[in-house]
Amino acid sequence: MTTSQSQTTASRTNAPRPAAAQSSGPHPADSESAGPADSGPDSRAGHPRHDELRRQLGTLTTEAFRSELAEIDRLPTLEIAKIMNGEDSTVPTAVAAQLPVIAEAIDGIAERMARGGRLLYAGAGTAGRMGVLDASECPPTFNTAPGQVTGLIAGGPGAMVNSVEGAEDSAEAAAADLAALEVTADDTVVGISASGRTPFAVGAVEYARSRGALTVGLACNADSALGAAAEHGIEVVVGPELLTGSTRLKAGTAQKLVLNMLSTLTMIRLGKTYGNLMVDLRASNEKLRARSRRIVELATGAPDEEIEAALTATEGEVKAAILTILGGVPAPDADRLLTASHGHLRAALRSATGAHGNGTRTGNGNGNRTGSPTGPASGPETNAG
Repeated sequence: MTTSQSQTTASRTNAPRPAAAQSSGPHPADSESAGPADSGPDSRAGHPRHDELRRQLGTLTTEAFRSELAEIDRLPTLEIAKIMNGEDSTVPTAVAAQLPVIAEAIDGIAERMARGGRLLYAGAGTAGRMGVLDASECPPTFNTAPGQVTGLIAGGPGAMVNSVEGAEDSAEAAAADLAALEVTADDTVVGISASGRTPFAVGAVEYARSRGALTVGLACNADSALGAAAEHGIEVVVGPELLTGSTRLKAGTAQKLVLNMLSTLTMIRLGKTYGNLMVDLRASNEKLRARSRRIVELATGAPDEEIEAALTATEGEVKAAILTILGGVPAPDADRLLTASHGHLRAALRSATGAHGNGTRTGNGNGNRTGSPTGPASGPETNAG
């Protein structure tokens, strides 16, 4: 069978050597800061660079101070939890305001990935971790190929758990990381930065654009440098944080929601799903193997014996197993039809229908099959647990 995998890598620029002897867990990780780390002579009070950075921070909504929360530490825990929950509930509305831009970006990403391009995330601190997290979820969920979805984080893999001071300040490091990946016009680079001014994220987008790649800038402030540098500027303005400047909160939540959309909807466009079933998932553990069988059952309505036989014949490939059952074709033919349809199960089923007359079947959720490959059988949610 022709299968695809994916790997997620983190930028190794300035990556610290991991301390193998540590066993007490990661050090406290930094939130994405809005500017250079306060270290070295340039950060002394009164230095022009320091003063300019303070001025910039004062213009960012994500850094704004909320006087009404100045005594939040004196409130009962339940009251603080209610306030925070209320703050979080505003994030989906802020994301909704950017849906037209998000959808346009997704269509561009899918078009390039269909030509063999890659989806590359780049960010620092919390924003970089969000990119690495989203990329790392693509292999088990969508069976993406090695390097097809990649997350770059300023400071390298060690920055996932340890703060790497100053790593976000280098646009040149981002350019070097992308140059090492040999970015082309078929690729998409998504710069992620709550402030919208982090040099690593902006530098990544600027370099990618110079190479002809599609560029997306995901920020949480309006009129950001990152949004201006990218072809698709997604600016989800979530407002001031519960804790002043802690952009791992609402800004981080917004980034996660948008990245979920970018990857998931792109994979839907690429045929990685059949209806709302994850037919390209990689069954790498017992839970996912059980889910694979359930997905085939939901898509076909076939009995357990037929499902087991189909999965065995297709070496566990869910999409091919569904095609052998609904299309009435042997496993080698299922592989050929899926290759010819670029992995789109619906198109492969239509081809099987043409080749075998009315022999194809589709599940209806009750274990019975009919002759039209219109979609998966109705049934309960497949993503639980």
